[in-house]
Amino acid sequence: MIVAEPKTLDEIKAMVDSYDRVLMVGCGTCVEVCLTGGERAVNLTATALRLSRKVDGRDIEVGEQTVIRQCDFEYLDEVKDADKYQAIVSLACGVGIQGMARKFPNMPVLPGVNTTFMGFNEEYGYYTEMCKGCGECVLDKTGGICPVARCAKSLLNGPCGGTNNGKCEIDSSRDCGWVLIYNKMNAMGQVDKFKEINSPKNHQKANNLRYMDLRK
Repeated sequence: MIVAEPKTLDEIKAMVDSYDRVLMVGCGTCVEVCLTGGERAVNLTATALRLSRKVDGRDIEVGEQTVIRQCDFEYLDEVKDADKYQAIVSLACGVGIQGMARKFPNMPVLPGVNTTFMGFNEEYGYYTEMCKGCGECVLDKTGGICPVARCAKSLLNGPCGGTNNGKCEIDSSRDCGWVLIYNKMNAMGQVDKFKEINSPKNHQKANNLRYMDLRK
């Protein structure tokens, strides 16, 4: 799941400073699950923006809408009356924000959140980064645990010399990704596979991936 965190009210106020009518649009999929961009977040953020601008002596009209997801034109068609506003504040991930900008090419579309990572929902409101979308998955070689995301150094062969009691030398509160990989492979009886040297990754697959056509 794509995880995002809300921008501060001050950041949003700065982005909409020159507008008196904005439409705030939420996304009802990933960012709603992580408590950032669903209908409730839209209402709370819009209300806070109205109140803050009133305190500043300037009223602002903030429309509120939420669609199922903003990364699909099918659902962006549900956004109504956007032409009545001067700008759109999107509470979606970076993909959804850009989708909204494509849908409304003549309208400023402003990000209301910061997209952080793709993560696993450990418990309500708590996530672990699991994937960086590197374009060359090696989970078959690492016990289903991603070394690119779970190792602070994204090492394909580890652990490094800095691991200490199963923790990362960069952040002692963080489990060493390669210790996690070893423990999993040991539990599966695949320690010999753990000792195999993984080839360098082709990072161009992540950096240069412009589209993916699955229609063929």
